[in-house]
Amino acid sequence: MKKKYINKIFALLISVICLGILPGCASAFGNSSDKLVLALRSGTYSEVIRQCIPGFEEKYGITCEIKEFGEDELYNAILNNSLVNKSDYDLCMVDGSWMAEFMDSGVLSNLTGLGYSFDDDIIPATTKVCYHDGEVYLAPYYGNVTVMLYNRDLLEGSGLSDGIKTWNDVMTLSKYAEEQGINGYIYRGDTENNVVVDFLPILCAHGGWVIDSDNNPTVDTPEFHAAMEYYMELISTGAAMDKETMINSIETGSGCTGVGWPGWVSTDKESNTDFVAIPTGISDSDPDYNSNIYGIWTIGIPANSGNRDNACELLKYLMDPEIQKSTVENEGVPCRYSSLRDPEIFKLHPHFTEICNALENGVYRPIIKEWPQFYQYLGKEMADILNGKQSIEDGLAIAQHNLEALMGTG
Repeated sequence: MKKKYINKIFALLISVICLGILPGCASAFGNSSDKLVLALRSGTYSEVIRQCIPGFEEKYGITCEIKEFGEDELYNAILNNSLVNKSDYDLCMVDGSWMAEFMDSGVLSNLTGLGYSFDDDIIPATTKVCYHDGEVYLAPYYGNVTVMLYNRDLLEGSGLSDGIKTWNDVMTLSKYAEEQGINGYIYRGDTENNVVVDFLPILCAHGGWVIDSDNNPTVDTPEFHAAMEYYMELISTGAAMDKETMINSIETGSGCTGVGWPGWVSTDKESNTDFVAIPTGISDSDPDYNSNIYGIWTIGIPANSGNRDNACELLKYLMDPEIQKSTVENEGVPCRYSSLRDPEIFKLHPHFTEICNALENGVYRPIIKEWPQFYQYLGKEMADILNGKQSIEDGLAIAQHNLEALMGTG
């Protein structure tokens, strides 16, 4: 009798488990939760995705919770969650410069394995950082890329009737502004990262870069020296400013030009600030090099998400051409030709032509896990050069030595 009673209890427990009633049983059998948690970069980037969520929730019956972070906080949140058995997040925004470290630490899911692939509408150059060993791990979502800001009135008065086409045009415009008693070229010298990123487009236009194909530092090189000399001449026409001061300076005409981001410029036709894609050559007779620096925010799925299948459905939904096109009215910048070249969208967003040009001719910051330390070492020595504390020759030699030690190539 006792044995029969125990058998009935055991059978009942098995039935309950099979029905998925006990807590945790659904995930134990591989079923996904009906809720997804998103870790996103705060600001416009997260707001663009937030506007898309109701449509996804209605279509799939899956609720989504958005958690917003500043850039450093987002990096730490994703990385720290990769160390536990199950991540708190199911989809996350990732800066391209984190890719190498995240792949080295096994942070991201293989999107190819989950059934996602790129279509021909996505600008090819923007996907470069998304691959690892031929497989897709990230998708380019928000097309952030450096552009050349300028004051419209000062450009008109400079005599550059064809606008800014080369870096020599930037130099001409900046010197014209200086002659008017106005700050010419404005650069951001407030952090090591900003010092380096502001300089990278000119380095690219000189045919240089910070590492070679084997990740050896290439700072103490003829190209880097030439770029620094050119940069020093350019910044001598203006001043170092933080972001807000720079934006206000160019808008009011107390400053002329500088490297910035599209989101810094009002789409209001009455604005005095405009932008173009960063020049790819120093002069008309010099070679062209991709010189626009990507700050693209990609999206991916944590490898230890408990809801990877549903998260992939969300990623596919967010990357859908029509869904991405709908984000434009909320300040979205898709990395898609169908959005950036749409005639109806162009009427309201003429800047998209320049953004598309910049995205087609862009380059990601080095995809190395040491990049945060790399730019700190390089930025420190560059700042000392810019502030007159050391010569170009001495500063670049010190930077090369330190970076070789960091990369283990010295």
